[in-house]
Amino acid sequence: MAGRLEAFVEALPDPVLIIGRGQRIIAANKPACGLFPALREHKSLPLVIRSPDVLDATARVFEGGAATTTMLHERVPVERVFEVHAAPLKDDGVDFAVLTLRDLTAARRVEKMRVDFIANASHELRTPLASLLGFIETLQGAAKDDRLARERFLAIMRDQGQRMARLIDDLLSLSQIEQQQHLRPQSPVDLVEVVRHCADGLTPVAQENAISILIEAPDQLVVAGNRDELTRVAENLIENAIKYGASDTGEESHVDVVISLVRMGEGRDVARLSVRDHGAGIAAEHLPRLTERFYRVDAGKSRAKGGTGLGLALVKHIVARHRGLLRVSSRPGEGAEFTVELPLDV
Repeated sequence: MAGRLEAFVEALPDPVLIIGRGQRIIAANKPACGLFPALREHKSLPLVIRSPDVLDATARVFEGGAATTTMLHERVPVERVFEVHAAPLKDDGVDFAVLTLRDLTAARRVEKMRVDFIANASHELRTPLASLLGFIETLQGAAKDDRLARERFLAIMRDQGQRMARLIDDLLSLSQIEQQQHLRPQSPVDLVEVVRHCADGLTPVAQENAISILIEAPDQLVVAGNRDELTRVAENLIENAIKYGASDTGEESHVDVVISLVRMGEGRDVARLSVRDHGAGIAAEHLPRLTERFYRVDAGKSRAKGGTGLGLALVKHIVARHRGLLRVSSRPGEGAEFTVELPLDV
């Protein structure tokens, strides 16, 4: 009997346990053993799953014979959420309870991301929109005939409109890249030429912030990719380094941009782009969340500098689409370094 039950549960893809009376585990498949390492040592359900809800659901199956569903929250080694379905099973006149666990962790995470994304996007658009509407009402009323006020308000309205336009552009770009995440770009792109072009375009911004851009690169380094998307990566990283690496005292500083060929062996050589600033740096607790949408270390400073909170999220998704790697290292007071590695065009 036990052998027949073990063969049955091994054929199922989700974690499944067969429980006998007295909360004794009769059989469990490999996914269940992987989820509960204690299954290798104990045969009693309370010693394996320390969830009162699951134990109560199992007991109710034996008491009433009706199927029931409950939730299991595992917090170690990582937080996970499972829907546990407990149902009766009769085999050769013996009563058992079948526990089937469905992992809801990914679905819950996606739902939370969706809710957070809508809330953040709405908030980011609501602020400049409210500002625009307020200035329009003022220009229609008290400041209607005030030329100086009109010019000042129109300049602010233009900035707020540009902020909304940047946010919408970034949202559309992010959506497009996510839709094409499974398609790896294959066109040959000279990474050195792309980076130098971006640095030239950002020179006026760098001069305004008393920053010089120092580039160390070979004459050419060709990767497999999409030129427009890689331009977006270089622009975001260099512009961030300029804006957040600038000194608050107005002292001159510099941004180091290094492009190099890294020999990985076995045909896995990569092009490495490193962008380093010498600003205030980033505290360790912020580093894991830098590429989250709308996450900002200093929200006020970011908005004041025209940031949408989506730049590094775009960089992360573009690098992932190119099957590359993004790393961030920083310490407070020592600046920050962003490193991108991309496969070569072979």
